[in-house]
Amino acid sequence: MQMPEPNAKILALKPVLVKRLLQVLPAVAVIHEEAETRAYECDALTAYRCPPLVAVLPANTNEVSAVLSICHELGVPVVPRGSGTSLAGGALPTADCVILGVSRMNEVLETDYDNRFIKVQSGRTNLSVTGAVEEEDFFYAPDPSSQLACAIAGNVAMNSGGAHCLKYGVTTNNLMGVTMVLMDGAVVELGGAHLDAGGIDLLGVICGSEGQLGVVTEATLRILHKPEGARPVLMGFDSNEVAGECVSEIIQAGLLPVAIEFMDRPCIRATEAFAGAGYPDCEALLIVEVEGSEGEIEEQLEKILAIARSHNPVELRESTSAEESARIWLGRKSAFGAMGQINDYMCLDGTIPVNQLPYVLRRIGEMSKQYGLGVGNVFHAGDGNMHPLILFDANKPGDLELCERFGADILKLCVEVGGCLTGEHGVGIEKRDLMVDQFDPDDLDIQMAVKDAFDPAWLLNPAKVFPLAASERRRIAAE
Repeated sequence: MQMPEPNAKILALKPVLVKRLLQVLPAVAVIHEEAETRAYECDALTAYRCPPLVAVLPANTNEVSAVLSICHELGVPVVPRGSGTSLAGGALPTADCVILGVSRMNEVLETDYDNRFIKVQSGRTNLSVTGAVEEEDFFYAPDPSSQLACAIAGNVAMNSGGAHCLKYGVTTNNLMGVTMVLMDGAVVELGGAHLDAGGIDLLGVICGSEGQLGVVTEATLRILHKPEGARPVLMGFDSNEVAGECVSEIIQAGLLPVAIEFMDRPCIRATEAFAGAGYPDCEALLIVEVEGSEGEIEEQLEKILAIARSHNPVELRESTSAEESARIWLGRKSAFGAMGQINDYMCLDGTIPVNQLPYVLRRIGEMSKQYGLGVGNVFHAGDGNMHPLILFDANKPGDLELCERFGADILKLCVEVGGCLTGEHGVGIEKRDLMVDQFDPDDLDIQMAVKDAFDPAWLLNPAKVFPLAASERRRIAAE
């Protein structure tokens, strides 16, 4: 994956830059020794690495503002970083950039149960938001698989979702407001402790903007009452296509489970060896969970199970206890770690119309044979958010490049059937050069014009999202 050459003038500024940063941050928050900056050389897309010029760890909005003001004045690029869990290279540094990490910014600033919101610093982890309110029987709905580690900052940047997004939506549906610092150090407030702000929907522009427009330092999030109850059902099928048809029929019937999760045979076998969840030996399985009162649960499950039976499942297992529910979910929650024990893999996240699931799964299987690389499928089937895991050998010359070509073909397929390149991982560097397959030149020009307005010098998160040649032209023109 090509990255721009570092700017020699900026590299030469390092002593001045470090001195200026130490004037506004404590020494422990300015990381500039080469051996120490290597801790920030990549995110979860570990195939690509580059130590930054400097890394900084501010503790609040004022410190972020001071850092950005200095970098803006000196013309130094800045790469915002949450917890570094991005699977698309969204926080990959350049050699001439400052990594701005928000991991020290993890405080709860305000909680209002009457109006159902919580305000947190953006470095707080996703799961710990629910942890802060669960004693009052509230929760924060978006639940990425990395929720134990991922930060709200990254969730906002990538518009993250999770297993329960079918019912509750993704980050944009649960984000009420942000405090954000622009590249020149200006602090702006967007939205707030209310459902919708008046005027232009700038909050909608920021959510999913991948650190291109500003650094989010605080977020006001919607919290919800926990449901009365929830019950998952495990369904096993003898083919991926049949499982996909079952998902499509559930959605077409107007039913809205809280989650519909899909796993195929490679993932089932890996998770069984890893977690021992007791999954059936089958080609594909679905975990369908409904929630509400006992009456609501029974009514929904009756309809869902009737649809499942019409597809001749090899197993139907309805949870009868909290312990059984936990075991049903255990394998799904362990899937990514389990697959990592088998081989290196690249995780994609193209999104498709639900009625295209059978066709797309069949085509992925055909392409797997064509490329000679295995694929495991585990994903949020209810909203068509695919997560093919392409297996490859990182130590075998050419295998990474082959894997990337295979992945590009899968993502192009998603676009061809009416979907899009990303559901929740973002574009980052992984998909930036595929943007031309989803957007025409005018579309991309309008998107880049928005960045022009927020970041005229193109200093924020360089070489991400937009095709590299196009973004470099824009950056050079702004110098």
